[in-house]
Parts: sequence; structure tokens; C-alpha cells
Amino acid sequence: MELPTGYVTALDAMNRHVNSARPDAPVQVEHPRRALLAPTRVATALALRRLADRIQPRPLPGTPRCS
Repeated sequence: MELPTGYVTALDAMNRHVNSARPDAPVQVEHPRRALLAPTRVATALALRRLADRIQPRPLPGTPRCS
């Protein structure tokens, strides 16, 4: 063979490709991680919602509205 490193590299790549999709391959179960910032997110969302409700413009009294 003229390029033995190419041959070895091709065999290694082929073996990894063929063996990567085996039906009996070991599977690692993904455990859901606990959200560390969940309470902070809820508090921030609540504060922002209250602020948005306070600064939202209100229609003038007595102004006709489209229905």
C-alpha cells in the first residue's frame, strides 16, 4: 500500500460509523436537571408583569371605542 496511514484512518472511520448505530448500543438515560433559577424567574416575571400593567396607557374616559 502506498499510504498506510490513509488506510488505517479509513478503517477507523468506517468502524466508528458502522458501530455507532447498533440497536443494542448502551443508552445513557438523561435525567432532567433541577432548574436552579426557577424561583428567580417566576419572581422576575411577576415583577415585570406588574410593572407593565402599571405603565400601560389606558383609554381616556368617555372616548368611544370600536367594537
